[in-house]
Formats: sequence, structure tokens, C-alpha cells
Amino acid sequence: MSIDYQHAQNTHTLTGPEEAFPVVLRYIRKPVRSLVDVGCGTGPWLRAARLNAIDDLQGFDGALAPNAELAVSRDIIQVVDFTRPLPCARRFDVALCLEVAEHLEEKFAGRIVCTLANLANTVVFSAACPGQPGQHHVNCQWPAYWQSLFNSHGFVCNDAVRWAIWDMATVEPWYRQNMFVATRDAVAAGKEARMPSVLHPDMALMSVMLSEHRDQQIREIQGGSLPTWWYIATPLKAIAAKIRRHSIGFGSEQ
Repeated sequence: MSIDYQHAQNTHTLTGPEEAFPVVLRYIRKPVRSLVDVGCGTGPWLRAARLNAIDDLQGFDGALAPNAELAVSRDIIQVVDFTRPLPCARRFDVALCLEVAEHLEEKFAGRIVCTLANLANTVVFSAACPGQPGQHHVNCQWPAYWQSLFNSHGFVCNDAVRWAIWDMATVEPWYRQNMFVATRDAVAAGKEARMPSVLHPDMALMSVMLSEHRDQQIREIQGGSLPTWWYIATPLKAIAAKIRRHSIGFGSEQ
């Protein structure tokens, strides 16, 4: 499976995961000695885990990031196709999957949740809500949608963690808005309250600013106000980038 996705175009920071991770650990019922990050990107959450004395780490991602952009060693990150069974037979204390599932078509939503359930008894999860801006967002859903899928695998979900980080300005707003913890508990699964659909004020502000910036760019392009070289070079660069992304592939093994 191939998608258009470039890690360098994102505004993820090292500070956000570093500040949030100790708070996240408070909502996990047992000591964490091993952790897998499904959709780890450049590895900022893996780095945060290591800073919290977790050394048994594994990362999986669907798009290859240049070594210079990585926050952790390249040897703990494997490029995979999330629409297929994950090539990992072992289990971990915790699995992370943060702002990843929205990049997969809805027909693969159940598969990514099944993958996480097979990896760990505790999953820290977040995914883009409807209307959330971002690259290749094709299945944006409110947390209750994912909650139902986790329930079907015997997990109970709790979103107390997002309220704990809600006012942490150093943490990216999408984590503060969407994050919850799913814990295997076949008896309680599905009996817990449904997680509410909420929009963080910082996320709303970011969406407005991005929309205004995009509208301004469109007006400049349509008005012919950009340099002549831009109109000549940009289509060629776009075609080259499209070919390059397709050749790398979302699910290529490297």
C-alpha cells in the first residue's frame, strides 16, 4: 500500500512526548519494561520512553524517514505495511499507536486494532478526529469509534489521560484531544462509559490558522503574484515527489 506522507512536513516535537510520557505512565496499571510504537514516525515517543528508563523498545512505521530526522537509533525501527499482519511474534508491556490509524482506509481499522491487541495488554492510542487537518487523513473518527473496536477485542477504554495532559501547552494538541488508554479486561469491556467527542481549543485554533494560510496561498497562486520560476518549477517538483513516494511505498520492507 502506498500513500503520500512526508515526516518532515509535520510539526511533531521532542518536547511534547518528553513532557507527556511520565503522565501517561500513571495510567498504566503495571510496571513498563518493554514498549512497541506502531506508527513511530521519527521516534519521538520511543525517545521519551528511553528517557523514562524503558530500554526494550521496538518501532514500526509505514513510511521511511531519513536517518538524520530520527530521534532514536535506526536499528529499532522497521518499515512495514500496516494493512497486512505485522511481522512481530513477541508481546510487549505497552503498545503505542498515536495519530496513525486515520492514515489507513476504514476497511483496515479493525486490523490495526487487532494488531495492537496481539502486541500488548495495554495500548495507548490516539487518532485524528473528524475534520482534523493532516496528510492523507482518510478515516478520521471520534474516540468512541475506536473504543468500540477495542471493546470487541476484550479491552476497556479510559480517557482520563487526555484530561491529565489537556492543559500542557508543550504537548501537541492532537494528543491532548484524542489520547486514551485501552486495557485488556474481558469482563468490563464494553460496559464502560462512551468517551465523549471533544475538540480542544488549541486544535480548533490551529485548524482556523491553517485554513486561512491555505486560502491566502491559493489567492496568491491564482492571482499570479508569485515569481515566474515558481509556476515553472513547482509542477515538475510535484511530479518528481509523486514518483519518489510511489517508488518508496507505504508498505515496502527496508
